[in-house]
Amino acid sequence: MFSFINVMGLSVGMTSCCLIALYVHFELTYDAFHQKADRIYRLATDLKTESETIHYDISSWAYAPNLKQDFPEVEDFVRISTKGRIVRKGDLKFQEDKTVFADSSFFSVFDFKLLKGDPRTALAEPMSVVLPKKTVQKYFGNADPMGQTLLLGDDGVPAKITGVMEDIPENSQIKGDLFISMISYTNYFNKGIENEWGDFGAISFLLLKPGANPDAFAKKFPQFLESHAGNMMREYKLGITMVMEPLREVYLYSKRPAEESGSMTNVTVFSVIGLFILLIACINFINLTTARSVDRAKEVGVRKAIGAAKWVLARQFIGESVLLCLVAFFFAVLLSAVLIPGFNSLAGKTISPGLGNNLPFVGGMFFAALAIGCLAGTYPALVLSSFEPVTVLKGRFMANAKGVFVRKGLVIVQFAISITLIIATIVIYSQVNFMRTRDLGFSKDQMLVIKAQTGSKRTVFDAAISGLSGVKSTAASSSVPGGRNQQAASSLENNSGEMQAGNLDVYRVDFDFIPLYGLKVVAGRPFSRNFPADSSQSLMINEAMAKVLGYSRPQAAIGKRFDQWGRKGTIVGVLKDFHFKSLQETIKPLTFRVIDWWNGDLLSVNIDGRQVKETLEAIEAQWKQQNPDRPFDYYFMDEFFDRQYRSDERFQTLFLTFALLAIFISCLGLLGLASHTTVQRTKEIGVRKVLGASTGSIVGLLSKDFLKLVVLAFLIASPVAWYGMHRWLENFAYQTPIRWWVFASAAFLSVTVAFLTISFQSIRAALLNPVKSLRSE
Repeated sequence: MFSFINVMGLSVGMTSCCLIALYVHFELTYDAFHQKADRIYRLATDLKTESETIHYDISSWAYAPNLKQDFPEVEDFVRISTKGRIVRKGDLKFQEDKTVFADSSFFSVFDFKLLKGDPRTALAEPMSVVLPKKTVQKYFGNADPMGQTLLLGDDGVPAKITGVMEDIPENSQIKGDLFISMISYTNYFNKGIENEWGDFGAISFLLLKPGANPDAFAKKFPQFLESHAGNMMREYKLGITMVMEPLREVYLYSKRPAEESGSMTNVTVFSVIGLFILLIACINFINLTTARSVDRAKEVGVRKAIGAAKWVLARQFIGESVLLCLVAFFFAVLLSAVLIPGFNSLAGKTISPGLGNNLPFVGGMFFAALAIGCLAGTYPALVLSSFEPVTVLKGRFMANAKGVFVRKGLVIVQFAISITLIIATIVIYSQVNFMRTRDLGFSKDQMLVIKAQTGSKRTVFDAAISGLSGVKSTAASSSVPGGRNQQAASSLENNSGEMQAGNLDVYRVDFDFIPLYGLKVVAGRPFSRNFPADSSQSLMINEAMAKVLGYSRPQAAIGKRFDQWGRKGTIVGVLKDFHFKSLQETIKPLTFRVIDWWNGDLLSVNIDGRQVKETLEAIEAQWKQQNPDRPFDYYFMDEFFDRQYRSDERFQTLFLTFALLAIFISCLGLLGLASHTTVQRTKEIGVRKVLGASTGSIVGLLSKDFLKLVVLAFLIASPVAWYGMHRWLENFAYQTPIRWWVFASAAFLSVTVAFLTISFQSIRAALLNPVKSLRSE
């Protein structure tokens, strides 16, 4: 049984540590496969208005090409922009949301492997397309796609396939299902955009020449902006700062918004958990090995009496320990191989295709097993092999107080770690639940969002489904809560009477949008068809925008002037703040304007919750009737909004999983020590029962010493857990408090689990017949 506990605990600990190491390595090596990664920088922008600074992950379309033209430090640049596009081939049609426009230098700056085509020219010509292998399979099966044609967009613009690339690695910031030449976007889909200095929409990357000093180069940016965009900045009262972020640091360290981002805090947390779990497993192994070694004192005495050398005995103990660790290593390898697919599912990413692709981690586990075996075997090897044969053969050898103290200390350490993880798990669950259940300030239940066409076709479809019995109301818009907002260069009158400029988030909505989503008007009025000027001369803002403009009361903003994207007029209403982004972010300024009839490709539909399936089928039938060439692309608002918390939910699930494993390993060790202690006190228990001791008193006697250790571990763990989770919660703009009951729950849970673990052996010993307990050895 002791061998099983030793091997099982260590195997689970090594498996957990291996899986966590795979996850940490995956996160730390984002974009590491690019050979020039140390010379690639993302070009971001800080936009400063009179009252705030907005941090963008994007830059103006004109920045990157002009930087290459003006400065010898720039070897090359790449701009990318992800757009949704309808793509057709014959009867096949898909809404490709990850359609990426990229400059022709894409394959020379980045190391994405091109399987077919010339990397220098694959994205050089207008309407050139490069497909990843998985997209080729979707459209062409096993046929050769080179030179074939796909139709892009509603207009069916023909595009020629000029390359096939290897599927993009999972740990890459840049992901796409379809890559189109950037010249197609700048010359056709948005002609002249690359000459815009105030239109921020491109994710730009600079490749600096070898030996170029990025810090010295960045100091030239202010003069560069002054020479090219100085007049624009003064006109709109904007302060623009260009920022270069090293490619390898963007994913984990950048605080700017991005399509995909990680958290160095979470990576650090998991690294610590991995070390903790391995430490707990090692403590178990060492504790049980040293505790059991005391029972072998007579064996050592006999061996030494018949001539065994000290080094031979030391070699025996170390060898046995290493052998057990190697058995644990063997099972850990098997467990890791079996669990990797499930672990990938938990993480939401393909962390590893299999253990065969990560042989260095297998080697690491092997050497860890050797090290643990040597460490665990050292104590009995050095202490027991030095016993005097005469002493140990005269009677039973008793463990010294120092050894008992060390074992108790190790138990406290492992339970302090486990209790810390219990507290952290409860706090993480509370925070994720807080974000999911907090009142967001708008209605998202039973809200269907359809990616509809713009213009008259959308209007006709809207009218067709409005008459369905299961449809309560509809509204068109350019954005919805939880989505990526459009931004517009804007000037709004502040409390000093001056026009305050900024690049602001804007929702273009129809007259029904505000009542549909249940948004509350705190000052002024909502848009109304009764006011014709609302279509072209009215603006609504949220409370956050009013505060940025310096108005202490929302009512004070009513009637103030605005100039936005070709429209001029007055502010007619102020909306109560609502969370249109994740609760990880504070509520930012937001503006609303009435939609142009041709814009706004999102149609929100509030449906009857009692007949969701029937209504959805009826809406889809209308779609197919009116839009046979477009797929029916929709989502439910509540699910869509909650996607923002998926990474936090996965973090919670992974944390809970490994916390439970840590507790399991700790309990295994406690079970082993309790069993060992019970065996050593078998005769004492028999004497007590003969003298009238009850089963309950014996169970209490055997349990109290261990429970004292658990209580002491709780006192150590509580402040450590509070500090750690307080720092973790700082990553959220809106956070749940760490309440007293979190610690009370952790204390109750840890004591209960420990007692149940110990009592298994205690009750068994207490019920044993005292005649058997007192029988002579």
